[in-house]
Amino acid sequence: MNYLVEAFAWLADPSRWPGPNGIGLRLGEHIAYSFAGVLLACLVAIPAGWWVGHTGRLRGLAVSLSGGARALPTLGLVTLLGILFGIGLVGPMVAFVVLALPSVLAGAYSGVESADRQAVDGARASGMTELQVLLRVEVPLGLPLLVGGIRSAFLQVIATATLAAYVGAGGLGRFLFLGLKTQDYAQMLAASLLVVALALVVDVAFATIQRLASPARFR
Repeated sequence: MNYLVEAFAWLADPSRWPGPNGIGLRLGEHIAYSFAGVLLACLVAIPAGWWVGHTGRLRGLAVSLSGGARALPTLGLVTLLGILFGIGLVGPMVAFVVLALPSVLAGAYSGVESADRQAVDGARASGMTELQVLLRVEVPLGLPLLVGGIRSAFLQVIATATLAAYVGAGGLGRFLFLGLKTQDYAQMLAASLLVVALALVVDVAFATIQRLASPARFR
């Protein structure tokens, strides 16, 4: 309990928020890393998932890759890529993209596959091209599942982004590793609370978006 009180006192200290090593900057770095990693994953995984879901081709491979990538040890992956790319942000960012890809890919292809077959057949019967069927029918109907996949990816990357500091990058992980080095457990707990709070805010935001993206809004 004492560590928890000290952690809140650490967070409440106004001198810890500004500056080049302040909480504000580290929190901004953490958000930026997470957003960039998920965005890059979306640029690759969403078109690929839509194609797999619409055509049914390579579905088995997509499922296998998604399941296999989820089993990767995050610390080991960040460490390996840090060794390959050197100290800095490149290695962790590649790891964030790799870890975000499975959830986004699964959300994209499962969303398209979940579209009402009667609506899809009706669109084809009305003369729509395959691209029009995908973009006007399947994608809108499958949007909640896609948002759910992006939501899962964001939460995983937010948690993993703490490891960026392990290979010399920034983010809230700086406070964790500094606290571990100096045995400042209140600081470590405070940094963990910030990561949890950030994850909860993002989760609530995406849960709201997911509800707004329900198929009923497209009927």
